[in-house]
Amino acid sequence: MNQPRTLDEAAAAVLDNGAELQAGGTDTTARRRGGVTRSASVQIPLLPALRGITRQADGTTRIGALTGVAEISAAAGLQADYPALTKTAGALATPQIRTAGTLGGNLLQHNRCWYYRNPHFSCYRDGGEGCPARTGIHLHAAVIDQGPCIAANPSSIAIALLSYDARIDVRGLGTLNVADLYGDGSDPTRDHLLAPEQILTAVTLPAPLPGERAAYNRAISRAKAEWPLVEAVARVTVSDDVVTAVAVAAGGIAHTPLRLPEVEDALLGHEPTPENLFSAASAATERCSPLPQTRYKVELLRDTVLDVLEKAIGAETS
Repeated sequence: MNQPRTLDEAAAAVLDNGAELQAGGTDTTARRRGGVTRSASVQIPLLPALRGITRQADGTTRIGALTGVAEISAAAGLQADYPALTKTAGALATPQIRTAGTLGGNLLQHNRCWYYRNPHFSCYRDGGEGCPARTGIHLHAAVIDQGPCIAANPSSIAIALLSYDARIDVRGLGTLNVADLYGDGSDPTRDHLLAPEQILTAVTLPAPLPGERAAYNRAISRAKAEWPLVEAVARVTVSDDVVTAVAVAAGGIAHTPLRLPEVEDALLGHEPTPENLFSAASAATERCSPLPQTRYKVELLRDTVLDVLEKAIGAETS
């Protein structure tokens, strides 16, 4: 494995050798062992600027891209200001994966479609033709069809960052929002839009709104160590019994993580009554175009969004 000392050296090594950047290695190692990829790895340098959680003078919080998922979930400052982020981080995968995995790695991991992960199949994602999942087994696939590839994006942390309006710093590209990191999902050959030599260095979260509340939940087929079928995050601010700010994002439903403006628009400016919450959650399904095996996700999406809205409304203020 190539171990450069600077980000410039890492980027150059990728370009010179056709290699792949590696952080914690939980995804790259699995793909290499499975025969999905045979490219060399370039270890991202363990620079101090790429690690740690910093509350900045303007109230924002910066998290280095090599900060561990377990560290994020346990950080007291993040638990107070961004509870949906820490709950998301604490729920994913296993303790071992959370210890090894990093923020940047979670955001940039490859999709988990078993056809893509099986070297005996060929698909759009690996440079081939067609999507065998569409006519094969697609129980865990997207319910909102964005393009040729129906694999659901696997990054749970991206859902939380979308809801918190986070910004992402990328060497060689600048600063962008979370949605721009993934695009519109129409390119089946990519799980994100970064070029191989562009290195994600940090995420910055804006200061929390006064009185905002947040919640995260996932629907899974077993209690632990399972990819979510559907997951959602809601941030809500209520003043004088009226919703004055709301952000809702969901995962497991599309080739990219998604904000749900339909839900937000249905709730903003209204009282958070049970009827209004249900109506807003129902709007989450407006873009759904399920395949035969993902029809169950339509109702599951509605109910998961309803659950996080109810939990956020009932949560204590930060």
